[in-house]
This record gives sequence, C-alpha cells and structure tokens, in this order.
Amino acid sequence: MEHSKIIIGYLIYLPIVIALTIYVSKMLFKNGKFFMLDIFKGKEDIALATNKLFEIGFYLINIGWALLILKISYYSATAMSSQELIEILSKKIGGFSIYLGIMLFINLFFFFRGRRKSRERSNTIKKTPIYNVRKDH
Repeated sequence: MEHSKIIIGYLIYLPIVIALTIYVSKMLFKNGKFFMLDIFKGKEDIALATNKLFEIGFYLINIGWALLILKISYYSATAMSSQELIEILSKKIGGFSIYLGIMLFINLFFFFRGRRKSRERSNTIKKTPIYNVRKDH
C-alpha cells in the first residue's frame, strides 16, 4: 500500500511540474523573442535562433531539476495517509513553482541586461564623432 501512494504521488507530481515548465517557457520565450530582436537589431534569423536555444536550455534545466527532486521519501513506521501525501506534494510542487518563478526572473534580468547593453553599444556608435577630412590642393 505504501509504494502505491508514492507511485500515485509521482503520477500527480510529474505532469504538474512538466506542465508548469512548458507554460512558463512558452510565455517567457514567446515574449522574449521581441527582446532578442531588439538586442540583435532586427536580425530575425539570429534573434529567433538564439531565443530557441535559450528555450531549450530552460527546458533542460527546469525539467532536469524537477526530476532531480522527484523522490518522495517517507520514513515512518505507519502507513502514509492521503493527507500526508497531499502535504508532501504541495511542498514539492510549491517549492518547484517558487524555483520556476526565480528562473523566470533570472531570464528576464538577462533579457533586460542584453537589451540595455545593446542600446549602450548603439549609443556609443552614434556618439562617435565622424570627421570630414578635406583635402586642400
């Protein structure tokens, strides 16, 4: 009976954390492509390719973390109750949600940082004086 509740816990946990990861990733990188286009000065091919690579990395890191923390341990002489299983799952899913939120803000930080650096470079190039050298014969 004990192992069946742990299996049920896994069957609840995995779809939820994978769905959360997919949802956050879709929202982040759907909107992130606009930052990438700005960063790469409208060069759509490199902006979209870079955005896609970041998206793949986001999936790998977050689903990897979800799998790494998958283990539901229960160290009690008595059988696990349904209430205890729900409490364990809420801690795991809640913790993963907080982690995903932190990852979202880290990615947003890098998008904004890249955008700021790109604009600083543009402003530096625009402010560089161009001298007209006239040749007097």
